[in-house]
Amino acid sequence: MIEKVNKYKLKHFLMLILSVVILFLISYHDVKIKQNQRINDISGVNVINEKEVSPKALFLESWQVIKSNYYSSDMNEQNWAKWKRRYAHKIKTKEDAYVAINTMLASLNDSYSKFMEPEEFSEQNNAINSKLYGIGINIASISGKIYIANVIENAPAYNQGIRIGDIILKVNGVDVSGQSIYFVAQLIRGGASESLVLDILRGNEKFQKVVKREEIKVKTIDYKKITDDIGYIRISSFIGLDTPKEFIIALNRLQDTKGLILDLRGNSGGLFQNAIVISNLFMKEGTIVNVIARQGKMNNYSATDEGCIYDNPLVVLVDGTSASASEILSSALQDNKRAVLIGTKTYGKGLVQKVFSLPNKSGINLTIARYLTPDGEDINEKGITPDYNIMFNHSDFMNNVDTQLVYAKKYLERELEKNY
Repeated sequence: MIEKVNKYKLKHFLMLILSVVILFLISYHDVKIKQNQRINDISGVNVINEKEVSPKALFLESWQVIKSNYYSSDMNEQNWAKWKRRYAHKIKTKEDAYVAINTMLASLNDSYSKFMEPEEFSEQNNAINSKLYGIGINIASISGKIYIANVIENAPAYNQGIRIGDIILKVNGVDVSGQSIYFVAQLIRGGASESLVLDILRGNEKFQKVVKREEIKVKTIDYKKITDDIGYIRISSFIGLDTPKEFIIALNRLQDTKGLILDLRGNSGGLFQNAIVISNLFMKEGTIVNVIARQGKMNNYSATDEGCIYDNPLVVLVDGTSASASEILSSALQDNKRAVLIGTKTYGKGLVQKVFSLPNKSGINLTIARYLTPDGEDINEKGITPDYNIMFNHSDFMNNVDTQLVYAKKYLERELEKNY
């Protein structure tokens, strides 16, 4: 697994490779949230089911889970029973079951609902628990070339001399030029203690590095003071169970600042409840998000005064890879006039998934609801438009100039001059 960034490398992070854009639901009990349904009622399951059943039984259980829980009860305008009739008596092997389950899910025309074989399901659970195996890099695609955008200090890649700006030519002999980040990530990902060979270009020099994957503790929060008055917190993902705790620690250490920049660029989402908790840290009241479940059942999540610990001016940085939980947080702060958004339009993922554990150590991420912003907007496939649309170009990336962050800093300085 490729770890998340410690220093943002701008627009050309097409996606973080921690996960695809998936929003999981899970409970977090340390902050009180007002709602008309208990959080546990829509919490996610991320426990591996060790029970072994036949391939046919696995298919039938998957069929029932989807039928009973998919957010659109018309199942994409089809008779769901047809899949049981088509496959139930033909499944002999686990491969048969996997094909049948994937075919059923594909019929929903929902790219966020996916079946996970044991290895992938285990990897997702490890990500949630911040136990990732990798070499400690982030990659970016620029003009068809795969760049090393970040290297975690003392991680395997760092210890082997790989540095920011290096270009990956091959992974285990496979040419990656012109390939997607997702494709390259799949080549690099793997289990602990497994090695991979990277062909690297640095300037005019070509060389190979053999790097062994190791378990790397994932840190999702970075923070600093930009000036004495302005703090900065970057959330690289909402995936970790420790993310709210890490965020609160960061916020407490920046409590003496008069304004804050919250950076959600490149953050493709994670745990639903993390977005709710962090939203409430900045809001004394108001709707955070409206979740519409199966058959139109509405669940409203609102902030409480006791949950708010920071009420100074706030700016949020977003871009086209800010998705899912990032969009819940962004829209909550924007619609409630709690923050201004700076950057470019967000990804546009307004669907909610729940993690279902299945026998044979497998699982399903299944869309169980959609959500609306506090103002009632459906942002799915539309995204959120920032208050200030600020773009930057290739030269900004290469020169490490963050135009959006510079704009945010100047904006906050002007606001602080008004208030103080």
